[in-house]
Amino acid sequence: MSAPAPAPAATPRRKLFADLTPLRASADYRRLWFGNTVSWVGQGMTALAISLQVYDITRSPFSVGLVGLFSLIPLIVFGLYGGAVADTVDRRKLGLASATGSAVLSAALATAAFAGFHRVWFLYAIVALQSVCAALNSPARTSMIPRLLPPEQLRAANALNSMTTTFGMLVGPGLGGLVVGLGGYQIAYLVDAVAFSAALYAMWRLPSMLPDRTGAKRASVLDGLRFLATRPNLRMTFFSDFCAMILAHPRALFPVVAVVWYDGDARTTGLLAAAPAVGALLGGVLSGWQGRIRHHGQAILLAVACWGTAIAVFGLTRNLWLGLLLLALAGYSDTVSMIFRNTMMQVAAPDEMRGRLQGVFIVVVAGGPRLGDFLAGSVADLTSPAVAITGGGIACVLAIAVLALYGREFRRYDALNPTA
Repeated sequence: MSAPAPAPAATPRRKLFADLTPLRASADYRRLWFGNTVSWVGQGMTALAISLQVYDITRSPFSVGLVGLFSLIPLIVFGLYGGAVADTVDRRKLGLASATGSAVLSAALATAAFAGFHRVWFLYAIVALQSVCAALNSPARTSMIPRLLPPEQLRAANALNSMTTTFGMLVGPGLGGLVVGLGGYQIAYLVDAVAFSAALYAMWRLPSMLPDRTGAKRASVLDGLRFLATRPNLRMTFFSDFCAMILAHPRALFPVVAVVWYDGDARTTGLLAAAPAVGALLGGVLSGWQGRIRHHGQAILLAVACWGTAIAVFGLTRNLWLGLLLLALAGYSDTVSMIFRNTMMQVAAPDEMRGRLQGVFIVVVAGGPRLGDFLAGSVADLTSPAVAITGGGIACVLAIAVLALYGREFRRYDALNPTA
């Protein structure tokens, strides 16, 4: 009798590409992931359509810029509050209510457009209310995932979630421009409203998601911040992200760089803006190797250092294709960092604090890049774009090196024995 054939070794493909185990293992997570993917594309369409409509009404770039301001302020103000609410009430109900609010707002945009009601103040108000809904929905939705999946699958789930977000950012605006061109603003808004039905269905099918409460019935934002102040590893996840997003964030300089360095135009600016997003998407698609990493703190430090290095070298190159490659590498590194940071927050934090930590995460993600835009623009105005970009990348690497030097516990963080 011949000996049994040895089990086949895992193929390089399975080690390279994203781990789909969470999608196979949990029907609830699978529905949630698909619903979020569809709704992110719809939101990307609406974001572009609103910007186009504001410009069509006002013919003012400043008025278009105010769309971002009306979106940012509620997101920051309500981000922390949304996290506290998610740690107090049934997260399923909160996610369902906030997603319903977003769908109603998209329907209001479509109704107004069909009725010929074109008022800038109305669009600004809708944008602000959409941000409030997003600030309530995101902590609830994200803090549900550790209840749907075992800890060993959370890293793979965060990689899949990163693909959802980036795919929506890449596909949504392009599809929105196409739909607006063919059918008008009302069709783009209507598609977004219908797209939310996938997210609503996913939320509706979930079981009750009451947070585990060991203390007071009401969750406090201050208690969440106090908790974070006593957890060095979780604090380091935010500090490391600040190094990248504030010190080395060249997005605001892309229009100048496109003209001065590459003798380009708006299309060149679009390529520069799209390159990090393409790299970020690849960071999720090619995330299979990350399952072998136990020391998530070290992975975060190295990923942020790679981001800073890529940005610094981008500031030195004057070849467009090399520049795009470096920006894509930076986007890839940022996604790797984000996957491990999210996983640490979900695994090392108790369930009763997950909503508030996600609220802090929203504030950091929303506010950090804006501060980075301001810093890059200010330094470039005082010196030059090259100094701002390369100097920012070098500053990021030096700052992360200091964090690595003093963050001994963070470097030793072991996913098999997680500590906050």
